[in-house]
Amino acid sequence: MGASLSVAVLSVLPVAAQTAAHSPIQSVFIMPANPAQGHDPFFPDSTRPYSTSVSAHSPTLAATLTITGISRDSNNNYFAIIGNHTYGAGDEGDVKTAQGSIHIRCVEIKPNSVVVEVDGQFHELPFSDNP
Repeated sequence: MGASLSVAVLSVLPVAAQTAAHSPIQSVFIMPANPAQGHDPFFPDSTRPYSTSVSAHSPTLAATLTITGISRDSNNNYFAIIGNHTYGAGDEGDVKTAQGSIHIRCVEIKPNSVVVEVDGQFHELPFSDNP
């Protein structure tokens, strides 16, 4: 009886080892086209994955972004006000313009300008504190 038990165990172990060696686990993410196809697991109530924002590949659309202020805190971190929202370097958000909503990422804030990324393109927005 012990021999048949060891045979069954021996036949199971190589199959499990072979399956693990030849089937690496991979993650694949496909952007859903609508809420029925899925949602953002970190922000389940967000409609951002399905929204149709205005394409900002046009330089004129990025030019509609204006900086209303640049400030610096006691740790020398810069902040910029774009579209009534405050951004630090690395922050992302949607800015409402007359042409529609633009999703931006604040890349760098300088004393007189801000570099933003819009649809994969970088734009340096000048700031003038003189109206």
